[in-house]
Amino acid sequence: MRTKLNLTVAGLILALLSILGLQPSSTQAQGSLTPPGAPGATMRTLSQVEPRTPISSAPFTITQSGSYYLATNIVCTVSNAIVIATNGVTLDLNGFTISSTVPNAVNGGSAILLGNVISDITIQNGHIRGGVVDAGGVYSGGGFSYGIYYSGNAPRNVLVSHLTVSGCLSSGIYLDSDDSTVVESCIIQTVGGYGIFASEVKQSSAFDCGSTAIYSYYASDCRGESSAYGDGVYAYTALNCYGTTVNGNDGVDGYYCAQNCYGSCSSSYGDGVYSTSALNCTGFSSGTGAGVAGFTTQNCYGQNDGNGSGVYGNTVQNCYGGTSGSGYGIYAYYLATGCFGSSYGTGLYAFMACFSHGIGTTTGISTSHNVYSY
Repeated sequence: MRTKLNLTVAGLILALLSILGLQPSSTQAQGSLTPPGAPGATMRTLSQVEPRTPISSAPFTITQSGSYYLATNIVCTVSNAIVIATNGVTLDLNGFTISSTVPNAVNGGSAILLGNVISDITIQNGHIRGGVVDAGGVYSGGGFSYGIYYSGNAPRNVLVSHLTVSGCLSSGIYLDSDDSTVVESCIIQTVGGYGIFASEVKQSSAFDCGSTAIYSYYASDCRGESSAYGDGVYAYTALNCYGTTVNGNDGVDGYYCAQNCYGSCSSSYGDGVYSTSALNCTGFSSGTGAGVAGFTTQNCYGQNDGNGSGVYGNTVQNCYGGTSGSGYGIYAYYLATGCFGSSYGTGLYAFMACFSHGIGTTTGISTSHNVYSY
């Protein structure tokens, strides 16, 4: 058996070797080894690597549409550092600063000036710094008159974002509010006029402003503080805003609507928060105005430390109002519902009061129609 097995294995090995010996060679020609020519260029051009135009000195005028960026900090010694004189421009400050050494900011022009009827502009990511200071409400010094401004008719389709502006004699960012101009995530400090003036302002702050700190059609998540005669925040619609003023009309003026706002006014006549419709607002005033005033006030808290009203409105609902003077804690020209008023004068005054309470040294509740009031 062992002999037959050995013969069988040997036969299989011989057959396999025979088959392998009959196979044709698998090595084939692979073509010419001669290079077809010199290698092609693989480096990108500078314009492909950085498809933007650098700005390294001022003054500089942009006359061609495209993208521009600061390559370094630049110092302006004359009026107007950068002028945008054409449409379709993106200007990236690239984290650098535009500053001015003009001795008197009256002649300082603008850090960035937009030409007449300019549209489709983006300005972003950097700093503008002048030398103007506030000496008790009097703004003076050297540097720029404006941070960002325009000449002629107002620009359109303009976005300004992530900028800080400080020390300007007139305004920080002034774009007008009649067209599509948006300012977001910007900070303004110490300017003699408006802090930010645009059609829409979002998530921005303006401090120590000689006029209205934030002025827009629509303001959201903003903080504005006027050190002189403007409003803290003025907007047709103000949402989640904080505004204060020293001598102006209102801490927050949401002309049509103020919602979730805080306002404080230290003048002898202004309101903490003023709006046609005030909802979930808190306001403080010091003179003859009101903590919160509106045609309709709902879920508001107002305090007056003078002889005005805590809360003042045509219809007042679910509000608390107090005054430390002889005015009204709550003054509702027509209807007060679910309200509480406290005053050294009249706690609550309304033509009709429902489910309301007033505490006053002179009168707790003064009303023509008392309905479920106490």
